Amino acid sequence: MDTKDEKLTTEEYIRAFIRSMAAIETAMEPFKDQKRDLRENYRENGWLSKEEMRLAIKAYRLLKSDTDMEQLTDFFNNLKKKGGLANV
Repeated sequence: MDTKDEKLTTEEYIRAFIRSMAAIETAMEPFKDQKRDLRENYRENGWLSKEEMRLAIKAYRLLKSDTDMEQLTDFFNNLKKKGGLANV
């Protein structure tokens, strides 16, 4: 296979990749709108503040990633005691 054939194949893969990414992003857009609407609904109704929603999402992502919460708490507390969070 010569260099020109390899380049064309790479270009074809790039085009296919871009088409697939565009299709996925287009399909995801309604879900992004739903997330925005959900947050706005909770804020407008006074159920949660923006900060409370941010913290809830962070907690959800930590749980989803199977983070060891005890270890994370210990680490956080040790940093806090040593003043390691002052520069964060």
